[in-house]
Amino acid sequence: MGFFTALTDAMSSRQSLLVTGLDPNPEMLRSWAAHRGLGGSSLLSQARSWCKSVIEATSDHVCAYKPSLGFYQAMGSAGVELLLEVRELLPLDLPLIIDIKHGDLNSSSAVAAYLFKTLHADAVTLNPLAGQDIAAPFLLYPGKGVLINCHSSNPAAVALQHHPNEDDPFYLTVVRESQRWGTPDQLLLEVGTSDPAILAQVRQAAPERFVMLRSLWGEEGNLHRLMASGLNLAGDGLLLPLPQNLLTESDINEQTAALKERINRMRQDHLLQKQSNLEFESEQCRIWPHPDQPALGLETSNASSEAEQLIDPELRELVIDLFDIRCLLFGEFKQASGAVFNYYVDLRQIISDPALFHRVLDCYAQVLRPLQFDRIAGIPYGSLPTATGLSLQLHKPLIYPRKEVKAHGTRRMVEGEFNEGETVAVVDDILITGGSVLEGIGKLESSGLKVRDVVVFLDHGGVHDTRSKQRLESNGLRLQAVLTLETISEVLETAGRISSKQARELRHSDP
Repeated sequence: MGFFTALTDAMSSRQSLLVTGLDPNPEMLRSWAAHRGLGGSSLLSQARSWCKSVIEATSDHVCAYKPSLGFYQAMGSAGVELLLEVRELLPLDLPLIIDIKHGDLNSSSAVAAYLFKTLHADAVTLNPLAGQDIAAPFLLYPGKGVLINCHSSNPAAVALQHHPNEDDPFYLTVVRESQRWGTPDQLLLEVGTSDPAILAQVRQAAPERFVMLRSLWGEEGNLHRLMASGLNLAGDGLLLPLPQNLLTESDINEQTAALKERINRMRQDHLLQKQSNLEFESEQCRIWPHPDQPALGLETSNASSEAEQLIDPELRELVIDLFDIRCLLFGEFKQASGAVFNYYVDLRQIISDPALFHRVLDCYAQVLRPLQFDRIAGIPYGSLPTATGLSLQLHKPLIYPRKEVKAHGTRRMVEGEFNEGETVAVVDDILITGGSVLEGIGKLESSGLKVRDVVVFLDHGGVHDTRSKQRLESNGLRLQAVLTLETISEVLETAGRISSKQARELRHSDP
């Protein structure tokens, strides 16, 4: 099991966003040991007792542990041996993050081998100033993770991190650049701050990345503001440190459990607020205008220009980028249904462009998040990469109906684990007639699953052909599409990518 999977599984099983720092600070240890009658023992013995007691008290309420390597190295070889003991003390399902802030290129390969092979760490924190080369040796290890330290709470760091100004500070450059180095399940961000505004800036620049908050949240009430700034739309994506002062308390188990419950109530409030906002926005304005209605109630002749004004610039750019990598072709193309179209849409191109693929996944995710479902199902074979990416991004288990049922082995019609009665959101890339979708849904339903929603990236039906949608609705299914040919034609014609004749062919196509 890889680091990211172990982390998200632990978040789910423990219902917790909390991370415990296991830092045997000598001053803290002496105070802790004195209150427990261990003042006469060695520092190493005190550290061993403290680590064991903290792990035992918190393992039911946290999703990861994060020891700082420097504290253990300061105790010599015996301290490093203690860190190996810590690894053995941790529950097998809880990941170990080594906090080292490594930033030296010359020793990166050796450090990566030491941390991942000798200490059996699952992830490591890195200093990003050396650029992408600092992360590469660590990302060579499958299933391991790196956390890029993009902001420090140290007051003296402001001169560097916030240079040249607050409108475009250097720490946001680090956030934007580091996302190019690894996928969201490989590369996370570490943010040291108690300022909700800084955390909000990071979340806006990296909406799909997990963020580990390093600093304490300060005065009562600031935790709520930090969570509002740092949680993603799924109500997670933010790892919170267990306060260091709590780690020396005699009732640490009870206090950790209470803090976890308080955080979970805030998460629930956050999700309810986000869902309310999404429902309001969907009633007020569609980013992609609905194909059955002119935008803003205007006549069809004026709808194109008004629709362009409604489309978010980033989404308009995505349509153009999809065209530029030849996802949309003109000519004569025979479809699987036998119909001949004067254009061809091939979304398989995007899986070879990770950055573009993530942007497409984000569009799907915006449609899926307000829906209620237990699992995601992809229709083989074209939508399986998309369904896999969405499963990771939304933290929903993946299943899929087999295209051909096996004549050997289990002869299962549906691959993956599921429970009878669960609700499934079905994902496909393109809807033309709806035949393959209904065939897949039939296998899901015959296996005891429920399907209410079908989400596709592109609905071929457009304005002039709603047969596929009606076919799904007659089977009690709701169709939701990220894009229609009507919208694509308007964007590409306005951008000068296609001629007026080609735009008309798209708008008036009749599959």
